[in-house]
Amino acid sequence: MAKTYLIQRKQFLPVTLERAWEFFSTPANLQAITPPEMRFVVKEGEYSKGMYPGLIIEYTIRPILGIPLYWMTEITHVDHLRYFVDEQRFGPYAFWHHQHHFKAVEGGVEMTDIVHYRLPFGILGTMAHALFVGKRLEDIFTYRTKVIPTLVY
Repeated sequence: MAKTYLIQRKQFLPVTLERAWEFFSTPANLQAITPPEMRFVVKEGEYSKGMYPGLIIEYTIRPILGIPLYWMTEITHVDHLRYFVDEQRFGPYAFWHHQHHFKAVEGGVEMTDIVHYRLPFGILGTMAHALFVGKRLEDIFTYRTKVIPTLVY
């Protein structure tokens, strides 16, 4: 059976809960918090209603050798100003479940990302994770930690 991997990151943001929620629940902002070399593009969609269960978001991303990949996620759970969850429906992973949590703390917001994911292709997926996928995902979240303060405040 394929291994399920976990990424968990916390970040403090010296902003209001409303500001943090507004930024992270806007699909167009995903492009700004993804490393530019991945050429992540959110496809046009009806996002004016805000974040709600059932919202479908489509992207293209070029994670390896500039080869474009299609990715579709669905927002499956939303508790306004507390958390939302996106799950892959089509894309590069065998399984992708990403929780975004927001908690008001003294002086701002504690934001927590929890991602559970699996790769396809059995042992080949396990090898790909060891060789580059795991590091690439860690690099993406490290990039986000650095760039988010320049965008949210």
